Amino acid sequence: MALVDVYAGPQQRIATVGDFFALLKPRVMSLVIFTGLAGLVVAPGQIHLLSAFTALLCIAVGAGASGALNMAYDSDIDAVMARTATRPIPMGRVARDEALTFGWWLSVGSVTIMGLFVNLLSAGLLAFTIFFYVVVYTLWLKRSTAQNIVIGGLAGALPPAIGWAAVTGEVTLARRVLVAIIFLWTPPHFWALALFRSDDYARAGVPMMPVVAGKPSTRRQIFAYTLLLLPIGLAPAALGFAGPLYLASVGLMSAWFLFAATKVLFERDSVKEPAAKKLFFVSIAYLFVVFAALIAERLIGIAPFGAWL
Repeated sequence: MALVDVYAGPQQRIATVGDFFALLKPRVMSLVIFTGLAGLVVAPGQIHLLSAFTALLCIAVGAGASGALNMAYDSDIDAVMARTATRPIPMGRVARDEALTFGWWLSVGSVTIMGLFVNLLSAGLLAFTIFFYVVVYTLWLKRSTAQNIVIGGLAGALPPAIGWAAVTGEVTLARRVLVAIIFLWTPPHFWALALFRSDDYARAGVPMMPVVAGKPSTRRQIFAYTLLLLPIGLAPAALGFAGPLYLASVGLMSAWFLFAATKVLFERDSVKEPAAKKLFFVSIAYLFVVFAALIAERLIGIAPFGAWL
């Protein structure tokens, strides 16, 4: 079904299913689904397959709803940034009000279904995640402080906790470690992007770290957060809920991450920022390996170190 849109002026535009799907930020949503799946798979205990599917679907829809609301509230920023100018709202294919209605309905629906068919703790965490990303990060932090990514990163860190809670209904140390990994990963990942997109953020008036504190300071902070992240990334093995496959693969990725962050620290090309571009993609690979190794060990049947005691 097509919707008539007049965002760009008197000329009518047609919103397609693809435009509304783009509002969900599918690339971000895929990462959220993956980390949420890891929480479901790694958590101790049993969950019915239908409940697991429902939980994962709600996590996906909740993440997509957050993306749609973020695009709606940030449509003024997106319109002046080269990286985001082709999104559906700035291009006039979807009206801002339509995106808001779409996002809030998906938000309420995903939380309600999670509460009715999974459990209240996972529904509460999902609701908090959506609220934090949309209200705290998008409407407040993003436009007001260079620490927007640091504090706002909590929203992106919670999906494995939601998956874990869907199985156990409990708050545990292991679950908090998975959250901490993503939370500490977020600053070096996004600040690497901000280094080579700093002109974009400056033009849009977004106070990202390179714009506010300068590139040298941002490089130092990327390196500092990397040093904080890497031991936490190995903590699942130390705490006994990951095994040798995890330790070996994440250990190698940690060394690569540290090398890439060191290159950024000593970067001299402040225009093209090749080291920052490399770190951005290394960071994506790192997070994928962390959660893929956790899932693989469970599916293959490799016992975590805790089972050896």
